[in-house]
Amino acid sequence: METKPLVAITGASSGIGEATARAFSAAGHPVLLMARRMDRMEALGLPNAVLRQVDVRDRAAIAAAVRDAEDRFGPVDMMLANAGIARLADIGRQPPEEWDEMIDINTKGVMNTVHAVMNGMMERRRGTLVMMSSIAGRKVYPDHTVYCGTKYFVHAVSESLREYLSAYDVRVIVLSPGVIETEVLSGVLDEETLANYKSNKVKMGGGIGADIVGDLILNAYQLPQKALVQEICLTPTRQTY
Repeated sequence: METKPLVAITGASSGIGEATARAFSAAGHPVLLMARRMDRMEALGLPNAVLRQVDVRDRAAIAAAVRDAEDRFGPVDMMLANAGIARLADIGRQPPEEWDEMIDINTKGVMNTVHAVMNGMMERRRGTLVMMSSIAGRKVYPDHTVYCGTKYFVHAVSESLREYLSAYDVRVIVLSPGVIETEVLSGVLDEETLANYKSNKVKMGGGIGADIVGDLILNAYQLPQKALVQEICLTPTRQTY
């Protein structure tokens, strides 16, 4: 049986991270799962899995987790830089500490994740980086000010990385979902913002299942290395904004 390469995922304990872990594991890949909630990753019960309790703000912890998994399963061939947080709120009353948290996790955390695998991919002249952005990285929304800023950052960095890494045959995919059925709302502490978000979600008939996103990532990854889906932008059909 062909041995499939290692896939690594941050934010793997729920939502799109969990769904992607399930999709790649079902396709026969060993997986490195990283998140802060170890119990949730253990509950997945996936075979050939290395589980590490990691906060993406800790660059050394990500690097150590990658080393451990690569020692067992060989090089990481795909990294999903998925971990993120959405502290949506009216910018005029939002505590600056919430800005700090989003900036540190959604921007620095993404770069820490990329740093752990990029040089190895360049040396092997093979690999795929999947960068978690959002439709909020393509347009701005009320009460999304800093969150949008972090996701625009991911888009800009990804465009630059894609150009830089193309000479090494390494692919960079930007993932820009709209409303997905995940735990993202658990990060919204502003009650008015949360109520507005839920109301808009109801109007569009609810979000899309995270499993659909996981399957799309798998499909894009399975293309030949010379073929690149540069961005996946997926929304509910009734999400027109």
